[in-house]
Amino acid sequence: MAHTADGTAPELHVTQHGDAARHISLRRARTHNLDGLDLDIPRDRLVVFVGVSGSGKSSLVFDTIAAEAGHQLNETFPPFTRNRLPKWPRPDVEHIGGLTPVVVVDQRRIGGNARSTVGTITDAWTYLRLLYSRIGRPQVGESNRFSFNDPAGMCPTCSGLGEVVVSAVERFLDLDRSLAEGAILLPGFGNGGYWYSQYADIGAFDPDTPLRRWSPAEREALLYGGEAAARLGRRPPAGYEGVVERFERIHLHTSDHLSDRKRETIRRFTRARTCPECGGDRLNEAARAVTVRGRTIGEAARMEITELVGLVRGITSARVAPVVEALTARLEAMDTIGLGHLTLARATPTLSGGESQRIKTVKHLGSSLTGMTYVVDEPTVGLHPTDVESVIRLLEQLRDSGNSVLVVEHDPAVMAHADQIVEIGPGAGAAGGRLVFQGPFAGLWGAGTPTGRALARRRPPRPEPRCPTGHFTVADARRNNLRDVTVRVPTGVLTVLTGVAGSGKSSLAGELVEQHPATMIDQRPVSTSRRSTPITYTGAAPAVRALFARRNQVPAALFSANSEGACPDCKGLGVLYTDLAFLDGQEVVCDTCHGRRFTAEALAHTVDGLSIADIDDLTVDQAVARLPDPAVTDTLRPLADVGLGYLRLGQSLNTLSGGECQRVKMAKELRRADRPTVYVLDEPTTGLHMDDIDTLLHVLDRLVERGHTVVVIEHNLDVVRRADWLIDLGPGPGHHGGTVLYEGRVTDYTGRSTPTCRALASDDVTGRAPTA
Repeated sequence: MAHTADGTAPELHVTQHGDAARHISLRRARTHNLDGLDLDIPRDRLVVFVGVSGSGKSSLVFDTIAAEAGHQLNETFPPFTRNRLPKWPRPDVEHIGGLTPVVVVDQRRIGGNARSTVGTITDAWTYLRLLYSRIGRPQVGESNRFSFNDPAGMCPTCSGLGEVVVSAVERFLDLDRSLAEGAILLPGFGNGGYWYSQYADIGAFDPDTPLRRWSPAEREALLYGGEAAARLGRRPPAGYEGVVERFERIHLHTSDHLSDRKRETIRRFTRARTCPECGGDRLNEAARAVTVRGRTIGEAARMEITELVGLVRGITSARVAPVVEALTARLEAMDTIGLGHLTLARATPTLSGGESQRIKTVKHLGSSLTGMTYVVDEPTVGLHPTDVESVIRLLEQLRDSGNSVLVVEHDPAVMAHADQIVEIGPGAGAAGGRLVFQGPFAGLWGAGTPTGRALARRRPPRPEPRCPTGHFTVADARRNNLRDVTVRVPTGVLTVLTGVAGSGKSSLAGELVEQHPATMIDQRPVSTSRRSTPITYTGAAPAVRALFARRNQVPAALFSANSEGACPDCKGLGVLYTDLAFLDGQEVVCDTCHGRRFTAEALAHTVDGLSIADIDDLTVDQAVARLPDPAVTDTLRPLADVGLGYLRLGQSLNTLSGGECQRVKMAKELRRADRPTVYVLDEPTTGLHMDDIDTLLHVLDRLVERGHTVVVIEHNLDVVRRADWLIDLGPGPGHHGGTVLYEGRVTDYTGRSTPTCRALASDDVTGRAPTA
């Protein structure tokens, strides 16, 4: 019998189904932590999957249903084609029936390189190029002449990137130091460095006087050489290079392969500047001169989508009517799903996870395909409560077109519109993986499940906001849509940045990090290596190896799968991969170590009955309980404190969600943060069940109690209500936002017509019990 998180046994509510052909049926699903799950999911319906973090929702929807549907579809293609399609691992399940072709819309950021924009990723730029090549004046030729990724169209100065890298000269020197004390901050220029003597020993500069006491002419000569050096009474030797000239020759004007150290140096001591030739348009002079309805293509790309669609609609030439129709449909689709504040010139790496996810759905809105299965991962991520309705309409539109829509979601507003709710749980990891509820949203309230109880609970505002220890100012912020914003941020408390999507929250956080020393904890992946796991990332691995070595009187290297303890055949991976050319590559468990990764000698030594390979199978909570060594538990306990006690120590970090990645980073900061630090968090509730938000709030409070300053970008109203200070931006997205609507205590934000104030005053978005 399934039990809820508090140990009680809820009444399992399961809707009975008659027509098997109208359902996706699963029998004995055991993927990851699924506990032999049997389930029938109605097709052509909007079904929302809920449960605490780590309960098995994603294992069911993505790693079982979507994976099997994708694999079976791939099997219909020839081997040569199949090898070039996305790989879908077979799930551990005895039977799946009723599958249809699947479309997965996940939270992974679109990313891409510096040449990828909203326009290129949505194909809107392709249509726009075609318009300008056909009816633009003056005529310059084919559409590739408007492509910044084609030599025929790209700006020769920036190679189509729109930006050039320049030296951040103000970061080169510490004026309060002398040359002997390391005033030149660039690697290799300090006392004892490779180039130090080129400046300190030439007789032109005093190596023992702080640079702040030098004359401006001396500092200019040090940095730039050339005429500035020639004007000094103490003429430097022939061939003298200024610090800036030498840095740029070595780091910027070279075609050699860049080492990691050089890349880091370039990152620290340079900045991107708008290309002086194209002004950021990325195109050459001929393409920049062409206009349609009085606008160049660069100007059109910088218009917000809501404005650009009006410009495109006004094109009446019959010659390009199909292009106008296709481009208008694409732009209107982006506006419909809350992306009207974006521009086609916006670089995709700058998009939030929620924006990336919604862009992926644009291509499906106008599709005439039916009978598809759409699998969507938390579509409300990054959305203000007032913006959620547009996403709900999108999901309903996909369903009403004759498709099955399976959504993993924590937002009660989305649950309320579902045709059916499926809750997996009751707990996380080994305590989850079972069906604890299936039925309508109204029936969830009395089901006694974690979600049902959380829906009925409302967290009150912080009764007495904490007193700040001081303030710092973010001044004259103009990044993206910010309009000369200046705000005072209190220190030693929890501050939340709110506002609708696109209002300027992330831009303000970026300015904060740039203007003041701060640590950004975002949702980007914590690792790209399959060998990176919670035990390696937290630094617990050396302590575990030392514990095994100490207990068994053998070298610690014997317990490393990357060193002496590695199985000689699989090199410590546990699997062997065989490339089968045009067939799918084959990955099989190593016959020598049977997937255990270690040599027989290493596996023979144990601690508390556990071999070194058994450690990987422990969860964080189990390891804290079974490995009573302070060096081990002190590094792992912060993971449990942030609600990740269900992670297996050997689980690849590549499998974590964005929210889990962020909490892993938070755990690391909890362990190592000694002196007061400013932490900026980007939507830490991403991927969190309502029941897990208390854990998050406890972590944030712990950071504040240790003297740190915490600034959170957040839409979750429970987190907003618990903040000490609120900065609300808006009122709308894009050029309709970028201003400060309110600064102050949360409880004082009442009686205003702003989106956030209305949401705080409303009970609807908190999941209050439905009334008759």
